[in-house]
Amino acid sequence: MHITTKSGRKILLNTEEEDAKITRQAIEDGTHHTDEELAQFRSASEFKELAPLLKSAGRPKAEQTKIPISICLSPDVIDAFKTTGAGWQTRIDEALKEWLKEHPV
Repeated sequence: MHITTKSGRKILLNTEEEDAKITRQAIEDGTHHTDEELAQFRSASEFKELAPLLKSAGRPKAEQTKIPISICLSPDVIDAFKTTGAGWQTRIDEALKEWLKEHPV
C-alpha cells in the first residue's frame, strides 16, 4: 500500500506484518520506548548548543525570491502552459521576462 504526496511522489507503507516485525525488533534491542518515556523527550531546538547543527525546513532561499500575487489570465493561456506539465508557473514567469526584454517598459 502507498500514499501519494501533493507533488505526486508515492510513499510505500509497511504492511501490518512488517510493522509488527519492526516493533518486535525494537523491543528486543531496547530501542522501543513507552508513551511515558516518549513524553519526557525534548526537542533538539531546546538545546542552544545544537542550534548551529539544526537546518531549517524546506528548500534553500533563492538569491532573488519571487513575490506571490493574484493575476487573471485567459483560460487558453493557462491551459497551454498547464499542458506542459509541472513548472508551468515558472514558464509563465520566463515568458514574461522574455517579453520585457523585447518590450522595455
